[in-house]
Parts: sequence; C-alpha cells; structure tokens
Amino acid sequence: MPDFLTPQNLAEEGMKAFRKGQFESAANSFAAAAEGYAAAGKPIDSAEMKNNQSVALLKAGNAQGAFDATVGTESIFQTAGDIRRQGFAVGNEASALEELGRLDEATQKYQQSADLLEKAGEDQMRAIVLQSLSALQLKQGKAIDAAMTMQSGVTGVKKPTLKQRIAKTLIKFRIW
Repeated sequence: MPDFLTPQNLAEEGMKAFRKGQFESAANSFAAAAEGYAAAGKPIDSAEMKNNQSVALLKAGNAQGAFDATVGTESIFQTAGDIRRQGFAVGNEASALEELGRLDEATQKYQQSADLLEKAGEDQMRAIVLQSLSALQLKQGKAIDAAMTMQSGVTGVKKPTLKQRIAKTLIKFRIW
C-alpha cells in the first residue's frame, strides 16, 4: 500500500472531511481505513473506523448504512475488554436504530450504552447518551420516563456543563 494510502492517512482524511461537513467523503475514507486496518490484522482500529464511518453516514442521512457499519464492532471491543469504546459502539447503533424508526431497540441500546459508559467512568458521554434516550422517550409520549432518564443523566456528572446545571436545577424544582 503506498504511503499516502495507509489506514492512518485515510483516517486523517476522513476526519478532515468530517470537520468540513463532507460526511459522505468522510464515511468513504473511514471505510477504506477500516479495510486497511483489518487487512493489517488490527481489528480494534478497524472497528474504531467503522464507528467513525457510522457517525459520518448518520450525519449524511444514511441511517441504514450507519447501522450496517456498526455491526460486529461492539463484540470486538467487548472481546478486547474496551468498555469505553464498546459503549460508544452501542450508542452509535442506538442512534442509527432510532433514525430507522426501530425505537424499542434504540431504547434498549441507549440504556446499554449508558450502562457501559458508566462502568468506563465516562460521565459526560453517559449524560449525552441519556439525553438522547430521554428525547426518544419524550417522542414516544413517555414524559415521566424521559424526566427520570434526564435526571439520571445529569446527576452523575462530576463537572456539569451550563446546560446540565440548568437541567439539574429544573429537575430539582420539578417544573414539569
């Protein structure tokens, strides 16, 4: 493989394209990087690129492609004992499932992702996942579940953002 087509270079190209909002191009670069890493016997790096591809495809409006890109990555991270990236992979799958209208499955995956991220000590990312779950529950007309999920998400954050501090205050006063 020529130097300019290494998986690392393809990954960098993907990140550049993603930052520019060129999501399809980014997804293609991440897919090529994933293939390169797989061929080099680096399944964890390959799975990471597939998850990047999933995010880019979701941003490009291709929910099915985003879902397909995540298939198998959770088990790779689980086998490697990488709970953090396993949590991210499950969260990416949940986002794709939500966009595909598979809401019950998305709900389960969001909760699984939040649990994994909690075990990994990723309180900010866990809060983001639980915010997504809360929004999904709200769409489904489950207002009480949504409020409880939001409360769970913001109470565990050690260094809350301004938005999270506001949410904590609203929850404290239970204004809903």
